[in-house]
Amino acid sequence: MTLAEFKQLLKLIQKKLLQEQIDRYLKTRSQCPDCGAPLKAKNYTNRSFRPLFGTFKLPSPRLRHCQCQRRKTASFRPLSALLTESVAPELLFIESKWSSLTSYGLTVKAFKNFLPLDATLAINTVRHDTLKVAERLESELGEEQWTFIEGAPRDWAALPIPDGLITVGIDGGYVRSWEAKKKNFEVIVGKSTLAFKRDDEDAEVAAPSSKRFGCVQTEDTKSKRRLFEVLTSQGFQLNQQITFLSDGEDAVRNLQLYMSPEAEHILDWWYLTQRLTVLDQ
Repeated sequence: MTLAEFKQLLKLIQKKLLQEQIDRYLKTRSQCPDCGAPLKAKNYTNRSFRPLFGTFKLPSPRLRHCQCQRRKTASFRPLSALLTESVAPELLFIESKWSSLTSYGLTVKAFKNFLPLDATLAINTVRHDTLKVAERLESELGEEQWTFIEGAPRDWAALPIPDGLITVGIDGGYVRSWEAKKKNFEVIVGKSTLAFKRDDEDAEVAAPSSKRFGCVQTEDTKSKRRLFEVLTSQGFQLNQQITFLSDGEDAVRNLQLYMSPEAEHILDWWYLTQRLTVLDQ
């Protein structure tokens, strides 16, 4: 089989399975849930849905509510309750993951190479989907705190034995503004690496677990919360050893303060020696 034939086969299989699932769901919603009477259709339309293997048109009938009970509306579309979004979560996941690693243009080219997506897939579509995922993740972040150390040493000692050492490297840099070319803004990025997990049977041979994070210091109002959530996703506990590697720049140093009572801070002396040099002169 050629690559084009393989893509077409995947698309046909998913179309068949998707249509079967939709028909089965609509059949279960075609009767009144109270009296069991069949519901009459008001009109028939189609709606677009984008899963991993192309864009499909799905039948979306509008049904009239049964008169046995008082309803807020006279009719409804049962498919709207099943498909709350026009894009499948799997496609949103892979779009946002690839977009975080490379440009939107290269992401679109990669998708078209190995997925049977429509030739009309545009860069703006991937950018819009990635932004939608990012906004949802931002809304789920908890409130910012100046310290994330809670409890007392007695409480920390009662925690289970933690996983391996967490090493966090943080650095900052200046990026030129796209809209105002003569202006720069500061970006702080980091990488958190967990040495091993104790419940992992292959901990001795498994590669360390790494996660990355970043923020624009002047715009982000939850930078410490962002770092804390990354650590929490790796199973971080307050009795766990953690090492921060960074320089002495104020914004970077303040980001990692009061994160853990077991934290060790190793600083690059660049900013400190810079100030000492000025004092010496």
